[in-house]
Amino acid sequence: MRRVRYHEYGGPEVLRVEEAEVPEPGPGQVCIRVSAIGANFVDAKFRRGAGAIFQRPLPATLTGDVVGTVEAVGTDADPGLAGRRVAALSPDAFADQVLADVADLVVVPDGLDDAAASMLPSAAPVALGTLLAGGLTPGATVLVHAAAGNIGHLATQLAKLRGAGTVIGTAGSPAKLDFVRAHGADVAVDYTDDAWPNAVRAAAPGGVDVVLDSVGGTTTLRGVELLAPFGRLVVYGAAQGVVDVPVRSLYTMRSVTGFSLLAWQKARPAEYADAMTELAGLLGTGKLRYTVHIRLPLAEAAEAHRLLDARAQLGRILLVP
Repeated sequence: MRRVRYHEYGGPEVLRVEEAEVPEPGPGQVCIRVSAIGANFVDAKFRRGAGAIFQRPLPATLTGDVVGTVEAVGTDADPGLAGRRVAALSPDAFADQVLADVADLVVVPDGLDDAAASMLPSAAPVALGTLLAGGLTPGATVLVHAAAGNIGHLATQLAKLRGAGTVIGTAGSPAKLDFVRAHGADVAVDYTDDAWPNAVRAAAPGGVDVVLDSVGGTTTLRGVELLAPFGRLVVYGAAQGVVDVPVRSLYTMRSVTGFSLLAWQKARPAEYADAMTELAGLLGTGKLRYTVHIRLPLAEAAEAHRLLDARAQLGRILLVP
C-alpha cells in the first residue's frame, strides 16, 4: 500500500509517497480501506516544524479525517464492524489503509457521501462544540475567525441554525468574503486590513457575545477587546502562535475558554454523542452545507499542502486514494 511521510521539515516538497506493508490492527483497533481523506491546516504547521508547539519527531505522518470501509478487526473489537463504512480522525491518515481505535470510530449513516462523512470526525463537532463552549444563546452576536475554512464555514452555519442574531465572519480575500456571506454570515470582514476590529465594532456596536478563535496571537487579544460584557472567547487553535491574555482585560465581565475535541468527548460524552447525532442529521438533510474546494489523488499530497500553505482553499481539501 501507499502512505505519505516527511523525513525533514520544510515546504510541501518534503512530502513523500512511500510503499509500506498493510498495517495489522491491534487490540481494540480496526484497519480501514480509505476512500477519502480530509486534509487539516494544522499539519502544514507541523510539516514546517513551525515553533516548539508544532514539532513532530521525524519521520512524521499527516493527520486527517478518513472515510472508508473496515477491512480487518483486531482482538477486543466488535467483529460486526467488518464491512461497515466508518470515519475517524487518524494520526496517520494519508495512506491507502489506516488503523483506528474503535473508540474513535464514527459509523457513517446511510446516505452520506464521502465528503459529508469526512466532516464528522473533527470539523463538524469542533464547529458545534466551540459554539456550545461559548454558551451560544438565541439572538447572540457571534464572530467566527477563518470563516472560509473547513471548520469556519460550518461554524457560521451552525451559529445561525442555533439562533444567533448576527454572525460576523473574517476571511482574507474577496473570494473568501463572498464565500463567507454565501454560507450564512451577515457581515464578512477582511482580516488582512489591520483595522478589521473597527469593522466588527460597526457591525456589533454593543460588543460580540461569542468569538470563535482558531488564529491565536494578537487576534486573540483583539478579540477579547471586542467582547460585550459577559462575552466569551473560545480558543481552539493557534495558527499565529500562543499568547498570554492579561487578566485585567477580563475585569469587564469578559471570559476566555479553551476547546479541545478530545477533552469534550471525555468530559461530556453524552453531550458529544447527542451532538454527533444532530450533526449527522443536519449533513444528511442538507441543512448544514459543506464545501469541497478540490479533490486530489493521494499522490498529489504535496499539492494539497501547497493550497493549505497559501490559505487558498474554500472549505475542505479532499484526497482520494
